[in-house]
Amino acid sequence: MTKKNLVGAWAFTVGVILAVIFGLFAGFTWVPWVLVIIGIIVGLLNITDVETQPFMIAGAILVIVSYFGGSVFDQIFFLGDILDNLLMIFVPATVIVALKSLFEIAKK
Repeated sequence: MTKKNLVGAWAFTVGVILAVIFGLFAGFTWVPWVLVIIGIIVGLLNITDVETQPFMIAGAILVIVSYFGGSVFDQIFFLGDILDNLLMIFVPATVIVALKSLFEIAKK
């Protein structure tokens, strides 16, 4: 594992943990920014060319399910907030990986 992938892997792990923790304690205005920055780091550093397609599929599904699940589970204490936080990580990560993939296709 390269140093670049290691940073991305840690960003992913820390991001998911923070999404859960911050879902339990809502109300911090800086939390979305932290999660979006982590998502950008994950998208830039963690996904290799081989992982692009599986990440895009899993990322798209996670974004869709988190979006709709956040609305459904909003009634259950913290589950809606956790899903919303996951959206803040995976939307930027998925967009960046998709753009990287399109640039790679355009180069060919």
